[in-house]
Amino acid sequence: MTAPSSLSKPSRKVTISKATAVDILFVHTNFPGQFKAIAHFLAQRPDVRLHAIGSRTAAAAPGVNLTRYSVSANEIAASHSLARRFEIECRRAEQVIYAANALRLNNVEPRLIFVHPGWGESIPLRELFPQAHIVAYAEFFYRTRGADLGFDPESGQLGIDGAVRVSLRNASTLLAMADADAAIAPTQWQKSLFPTEYHAKIRLIHDGIDTKRLAPAEATFVDPNTGHVFRTGDETVTYVARNLEPYRGFHIFMRALPRILRDRPHARVLIAGGDGVSYGTPPDDYGSWREKMLAELDGQLDRSRVHMLNHLRYEDYVNLLRVSRVHTYLTYPFVLSWSILEAMSLGCVLVASDTAPVTEVIEDGVNGLLTPFFDPDRLAERIVGVLANPRKHAHLGRAARARTIEAYDFEQQTLPKYLEIIRDYADLPLLR
Repeated sequence: MTAPSSLSKPSRKVTISKATAVDILFVHTNFPGQFKAIAHFLAQRPDVRLHAIGSRTAAAAPGVNLTRYSVSANEIAASHSLARRFEIECRRAEQVIYAANALRLNNVEPRLIFVHPGWGESIPLRELFPQAHIVAYAEFFYRTRGADLGFDPESGQLGIDGAVRVSLRNASTLLAMADADAAIAPTQWQKSLFPTEYHAKIRLIHDGIDTKRLAPAEATFVDPNTGHVFRTGDETVTYVARNLEPYRGFHIFMRALPRILRDRPHARVLIAGGDGVSYGTPPDDYGSWREKMLAELDGQLDRSRVHMLNHLRYEDYVNLLRVSRVHTYLTYPFVLSWSILEAMSLGCVLVASDTAPVTEVIEDGVNGLLTPFFDPDRLAERIVGVLANPRKHAHLGRAARARTIEAYDFEQQTLPKYLEIIRDYADLPLLR
């Protein structure tokens, strides 16, 4: 085993001498990630000492003893092409060993470990902490058919090598599922992707939405590029994604804009997101999907009414949704974004794709409007309908918020389910 690439000092010195406190460990390359809300809750408890291991992208959090590591991908090209991802995951696993040993030197022996297995960090945990209970976050199980891959004909074909490479992405996740005492999936559809033999282990627990904070309110949003001020009630269409790319239907949304702008001459469109690639591949011959779609639609858009934004501060993002008359959410059959539930909590009227797992959260005509993913004309028609008659569709936004509170509110829905796991596996007396 080689020496560790780098280990940072813990972000905060945590007292670990209280005999009655229980050590709980989170392992997530981008900590806190999906564990943000539950980690925040546990960090405030006197009967818990909270620790985390993550990569350089992990964020410090109050009350959490965070140990960061770094990993090098140097000389990865020398590996077999089918093994490169797993080699990187093994390098991460190696760094987790060093980070965990640093915790053990400080007498940290977690009774309960929450881990996201998607980057290989779960691989050594059972050997490192044989007495601990491990809960894996079952976010996604890659399939070559029936999910995201092969869904969009514009994305091309995998071929045998590509299909095998995709299947191998599940290697560390399968190891984690074998080691785990339990697992968590945020939606029923995401759970259904996992092999049936693991379904008994997987509990359905969404990450949770702060519906009190994310409540409808009058707001203004200022385009940082043009200074244009948007207010609640304006004829505004919104679209948000971490990165503007086909996985989140960016190309379909853009193709709907010419009709929307033509039929609603006073409407404005706000598009927020980066130009990287979160999922899928970058476009051929263009630097970004934004650049590609603007080239495809050259001359068809009134650019003065299409406001192209980059990543926003969270509060600005919330205000953008609060000024939206109609919000659009499109996705391949893939991981459900937080943004759709945040928009629902804010009472947005949504037009969304009729793809899994969107259909788990939106019922057409009840708490939103659904449209075929590949039909930009139908998408435009539904958006135009909302813009033209907001009062007729206002009940959809109210129902969307009610649905979010009923099924996805952190305090009312997510937290009790997490506490059940913690009672089962960490034996915290104050939770009984």
